[in-house]
Amino acid sequence: MHLIIPEKYEPKLSVRETQRAIRFIRETFQDEFGKEMNLSRVSAPMFVDHSTGLNDDLNGTESPVSFTMQDLPNHKIEIVHSLAKWKRMTLSRNDFDLHEGIYTNMNAIRKDEDLDNLHSIYVDQWDWEKIIAKEERTTAVLKEHVRKIFKVIKHMEHEVWYKYPQAVYHLPDKIHFVTTQELEDRWPEKSPEEREKAITQELGCVFLMKIGGPLKSGKRHDGRAPDYDDWNLNGDILFWYAPLQCVLELSSMGIRVDEDALRRQLKMANAEDRSQLPFHKALLNEELPYTIGGGIGQSRLCLLLLGKAHVGEVQASIWPQAMVEQCKNARIQLL
Repeated sequence: MHLIIPEKYEPKLSVRETQRAIRFIRETFQDEFGKEMNLSRVSAPMFVDHSTGLNDDLNGTESPVSFTMQDLPNHKIEIVHSLAKWKRMTLSRNDFDLHEGIYTNMNAIRKDEDLDNLHSIYVDQWDWEKIIAKEERTTAVLKEHVRKIFKVIKHMEHEVWYKYPQAVYHLPDKIHFVTTQELEDRWPEKSPEEREKAITQELGCVFLMKIGGPLKSGKRHDGRAPDYDDWNLNGDILFWYAPLQCVLELSSMGIRVDEDALRRQLKMANAEDRSQLPFHKALLNEELPYTIGGGIGQSRLCLLLLGKAHVGEVQASIWPQAMVEQCKNARIQLL
C-alpha cells in the first residue's frame, strides 16, 4: 500500500455534490464519446467462461476472481479483467459495419492490484471497440482516434468548469505522441516508471506508444497480454497530475492483433497453446473483424476533472483500515 497525501488538501465539493458531479461526468462523457467515435452502447458481461479464452490476463501475472455455478458445476467462471476480446467477438456476431463500433460500462474486480491513490480492486471503465479495414491498421489511424478521445476529454473539462468552476482541474491543451523506445534512448539509466514520469511532467499529456514488446535493451517497458493489442500499434494516454505529483493513466488502447501479429506475439510470450481456444482459433482463421479499441477509466476521469486526491473519493470500494484513517486525517473523503 502506497498513499500520497497532498499538502493542505481541501475538498472543493461536499460528498453529495461530488456524487452529483460523478453522475454528470459519466452520463455526459459517454454520450459525447459515443457520438464522436460512432459507437453504440451495448450491455456486457461481468463474468465469462474460462474455456472461451475471452478474459484478459493483463500483464500475465494477475489471477481473476473465479467461481463455479450450480447449473454448470464443471465450468470455471471468471470475473472479467477487461472486455478486450469479448468486444471483438461481439462485433463479429452482430452485423456491425466498417467504422461502426460499440462501447459498454465495464465493471471488473482486479484483486491483485497494489492499492494507492489511483488503484482500486474495483475497476470501472468505458470499454469500446470499432471496426476498421485491414489497411487502416496504421500509426496514423491510431493517432487519429487518440486525438478524438482527447478532444472529448477537453470538452468535458469545459462542461465541468461551467457547472463546478470551483472544483474543475484544468488540463493541457495538447496531447503529444512518444514511443517507449524514444524514452529508453533519452533516459537509458531510468526505469520505465521514471521515464513516464519525466516525459509526462515535461509535456503535460502524452500518448505513450508501442508497449509490450522488447526494446533495444532487450527489456520491456511494460507487460501486455499478447492476444488483443498489437504491441506495435498500441499505447496509454497519460496525464501529469499536479495535485499528486504523479502520472495518471486514463486509457489503454490500440489497434488489435491481426492473425500475423497474434502468431508472433503468442510465440514471444510462450503462449502458443492459446491458439486452440475458440477466440484465438476464430482470429487465426480470419473470421473476426479488424478493430481498434480500448478502455477509459470512469472513476479516473472523475478524479482527474474534479481534482480529487484519491480514487476512493469517486467510487465505493474496500480499503485497508490504515489507508482509511490516513485519508480521514487528511480530509480525503472516501465514499
